[in-house]
Amino acid sequence: MTTHQNQTRVTILTGAYRIKGYIDLLPGARVTDFMREAKDFVAVVEAEVYEPEVAGRQVLTAPFINVSRDHIQIVTLS
Repeated sequence: MTTHQNQTRVTILTGAYRIKGYIDLLPGARVTDFMREAKDFVAVVEAEVYEPEVAGRQVLTAPFINVSRDHIQIVTLS
């Protein structure tokens, strides 16, 4: 069982996918600062990847994915 003590649940929207999972963001830290400091990829654990539309079909689940920062359009806490 995974503990999420030092992780924050987010939803990431790209042009092709809606991604839900956890990033290593300490409680109280700002997502804006996390994204500004991210290199080329953002690590997402316990990832669920969906088609972008509301109620879109789930296309992938994975314990870990890297999301290209260049493709991220929106990041929100979920």
